[in-house]
Amino acid sequence: MEESREYLGIWVTRDGYIKHQLLPGNRYDEARGNRQSAYVGAYRVTGNHIDYKDDTGFTADGDFRNGILYHAGMVLYKQKQNDHEQQ
Repeated sequence: MEESREYLGIWVTRDGYIKHQLLPGNRYDEARGNRQSAYVGAYRVTGNHIDYKDDTGFTADGDFRNGILYHAGMVLYKQKQNDHEQQ
C-alpha cells in the first residue's frame, strides 16, 4: 500500500470529539471523546478516497475534498503541526 503523506496526521471533527490519526505504515488510531484508541486498524488511500478496516474487521470509507475529510457522515479537519488549531 502506498502512503499519501499529505493525509498523514490528525483529522478532527469541529467539536473535537472524534480524532483520526493517520499514521505512517497505513495504520490509523481513532479516539472518541475521552476514549483513546476506540478504533484501530489499517487504511488505504486511493486518489482522494480512503478505505478503513479496523482490527476487528469492520470497514468504512471516506473522501478528501478541498482539504476536508468526509467520513461516515462526519466532517473532519486536519490539525496543524505543533498546535491543536484546525486548518
